[in-house]
Amino acid sequence: MSISSRFAVGIHILTLIEINKEGITSSEFLASSVNTNPAVIRKLMGMLKKAGLIEVHPGIAGAKLAKELTDITMFDVYKAVNVVQEKELFSIHENPNPDCLVGRNIQNTIEQVFTAAQFAMEKVLRNVTLEEIVKDIATRENIC
Repeated sequence: MSISSRFAVGIHILTLIEINKEGITSSEFLASSVNTNPAVIRKLMGMLKKAGLIEVHPGIAGAKLAKELTDITMFDVYKAVNVVQEKELFSIHENPNPDCLVGRNIQNTIEQVFTAAQFAMEKVLRNVTLEEIVKDIATRENIC
């Protein structure tokens, strides 16, 4: 199982809002880039707005970033779109057999490993900003 695509789509939305900041970035425009339904985009934009990452105004097409590119991390997006709750990235199977030596110990043993792995991933996400994503795309497309 993978992390919800809401995370990647959230990054896509924020990046396109920045790259298209001179134009009108409507949910229809974003949906055409993501290749999804505008309703999906509006739902995610609501999450991004609630997290303070974008500004949108009802009845007015378009959105803009609410923070500087350097102030938005991938962790901010990850949390904004409710990808996963703390210590819940990995699921541990329920009700292993307590009569088995592995069954009665596996949950406590692997929970520590899973928590450390989630912490490490989230640390990486905290150190990557939206500015880096935008710059990489601009470099790939030869736009400055």
